[in-house]
Amino acid sequence: QVQLVESGGGLVQAGGSLRLSCEASGSIYRINYMGWYRQAPGKPREFVASMTSDGNQRYADSVKGRFTISRDNAKNTVYLQMNSLELEDTAVYFCNMQIVRLGAGLNSWSHWGQGTQVTVSS
Repeated sequence: QVQLVESGGGLVQAGGSLRLSCEASGSIYRINYMGWYRQAPGKPREFVASMTSDGNQRYADSVKGRFTISRDNAKNTVYLQMNSLELEDTAVYFCNMQIVRLGAGLNSWSHWGQGTQVTVSS
């Protein structure tokens, strides 16, 4: 089994910063993909940022230049540094990882964290 646990959400004023973390644990052989998504009330879940195993990064246009994704392979952890936060960034943030499990072949499986609330106030 694999578990993803997120932390770091909270309440912050507009213009402030937060750092989200997501740690994977369990029977992990390799993590091919790490990503962050978010869902605001009444809206569908949307892509925020991602990083592949070879270091390729992608960002949604709305967060480019403000958010930075990074990873610690030794800790199976992905981070999202969020700076210059705006009211529109308020959402539940979810991490997603594509994980190859130990002893389960070479297919990767998608895993989601439970979500962490980020609220930006004026």
